Amino acid sequence: MMEITAEIRALIDKAAAGMELAGDEYIDPADGLIHCKKCGGQRQTVVPCFGKPGYFMPRCICQCQREAEEQRKAAEERQRRMERIKRRKAQGLQDRYLYDYTFANDNGQNPLMDKARAYVENWKEAYRNNTGLLLFGDVGTGKSFFAGCIANALLDRDVPVLMTNFPTILNRLTGMFSEDRADFIASFDEYDLLIIDDLGVERSTEYAMEQMFFVIDSRYRSRRPMIITTNLKLSELKNPPDLAHARIYDRILERCAPILFDGKNFREENAGATRQAAKDIVNSKQD
Repeated sequence: MMEITAEIRALIDKAAAGMELAGDEYIDPADGLIHCKKCGGQRQTVVPCFGKPGYFMPRCICQCQREAEEQRKAAEERQRRMERIKRRKAQGLQDRYLYDYTFANDNGQNPLMDKARAYVENWKEAYRNNTGLLLFGDVGTGKSFFAGCIANALLDRDVPVLMTNFPTILNRLTGMFSEDRADFIASFDEYDLLIIDDLGVERSTEYAMEQMFFVIDSRYRSRRPMIITTNLKLSELKNPPDLAHARIYDRILERCAPILFDGKNFREENAGATRQAAKDIVNSKQD
């Protein structure tokens, strides 16, 4: 702040006579300027008129006003972030049941879930190095849940993720013109992580295999990570039945680290619990 000379003080005192103050403001006798009652900081300063004689006394913000503005902006950013995450989830988790595939809902019975948590914690490195995962094993061993937990955790961190499957992709592609198909496939590369669930359940027609290759190859060339879940054995992936499958599987195996799921069938266990719950309901007596 510039030195308050007698000339400047006279100017300040004259201006202060007609100054309207807010309820939380006062004029400090020490400098004649407007101050904040809460923090004591200045809400007015003195600036020389450049290029000509005289001074003007513009308003300025005090420390508590600055903090309040920072808090307001932070709150607005949090709200924008929450809305952005909500939109990302709506786009990236197109099946509503995937919303329940979270670490919070993990029953702790699958030791492989530690690897899912580690992947999320080391996401920046995985993204930088284009490190994907190939989750393979028997039906119901928790592969989709594992991938869904990663998807939800990253989405909560505002990372664009898409979790889908080839039957859904092929259904969307049906009836599209070639240019529209190319744009649709290219749109997958807008996501930082692409998760393809249940590779191998789709029909292996010539058209399907061609579109699958386009999706995997586009992702491969984008140098962005993908996670693949499949009930196929690793030996089947390494020894494909034909060239069409080989072109797809080779790219997956090059970019995705394999993780074997060979534990118990959680889906069968859950089905048993559901059947028991149903029995309890239908056999219960009304009061």
